[in-house]
Amino acid sequence: MKHLLLVAALALAAAGTLAQAAESACEAKAMEKHLSGAARTSFITKCEKDAKVASAKEVCEAQATEKKLHGAARKSFTKKCVADAAK
Repeated sequence: MKHLLLVAALALAAAGTLAQAAESACEAKAMEKHLSGAARTSFITKCEKDAKVASAKEVCEAQATEKKLHGAARKSFTKKCVADAAK
């Protein structure tokens, strides 16, 4: 149980850092593509959302491993976990 709490705490700390990294990476990609205005805003929004989902998937996979889930239970847990994180 303590290990699970530690994993969750580290995941939350990493999520904040990853969000900042994703934001700057998305800004850089938008600049490379010479986007401006609504196209830039839309691109950055989608890019950040995609980065958040990817980050959540990694965290959820780690949690599923910690809970020793396999097969359908792991897939179901991960799917729900990622969906909850995207909200």
